[in-house]
Amino acid sequence: MAAYRKEFYIYSQDRPVPVVIRNYREEDFEGMFGIQQACFPPPFPSELWWNREQLINHVTLFPEGALCVEVNGRLAGSMTGLRVDFDPAHPDHTWAEVTDEGYIRSHKPDGNTLYVVDISVDPAYRKLGLGKWLMFSMYEVVVQLGLDRLLGGGRMPGYHTYADNMSAEKYVQAVVEGRLKDPVLTFLLRCGRTPVKVVSGYLEDEESRNYGTLMEWRNPFRSSGR
Repeated sequence: MAAYRKEFYIYSQDRPVPVVIRNYREEDFEGMFGIQQACFPPPFPSELWWNREQLINHVTLFPEGALCVEVNGRLAGSMTGLRVDFDPAHPDHTWAEVTDEGYIRSHKPDGNTLYVVDISVDPAYRKLGLGKWLMFSMYEVVVQLGLDRLLGGGRMPGYHTYADNMSAEKYVQAVVEGRLKDPVLTFLLRCGRTPVKVVSGYLEDEESRNYGTLMEWRNPFRSSGR
């Protein structure tokens, strides 16, 4: 597959700003480390930030799934995926199992699904819609590769407020119906993702009570998918 590169403009305070979405490379790693630190400051454990070995794996095992966004020539965010063979009849899994703890040695070159490992946007560039643009760009990768879907587990950071009175499934349904808003799930819905299943023990996340909501985007050029 040819390298991905898309150039366009976004508006910031009613002024057009040049943006590039492209595959990230080794020379981008330092900038990506900085974005991780800005997105997940202490007390978030620093050992959970990207490390060099993980990023090397991303750009060598599946470079098509390693995207970054630049604003005015400055790195502002990234999104990473891998290919997996997903069976909707057996959807349960954890983030660690599928992504190999972010090292993506579990990547399957012939997998039918592009699985989201991570999406991060520097807080200084929030509210510019960059996360949505990254997601849409990854949809284009799905189409280009002829995959069935994009899939990933969404955190549910608002759930802890309701966990004593509402099941995780009912919380997700309330978000889908618009009765509640969740910082992650609502964003994914706005990006065109639809819920597949709520998975217990998906990741260690106190706010989500360790739940994750699998959400997909189906390739509209595929008549059916496994």
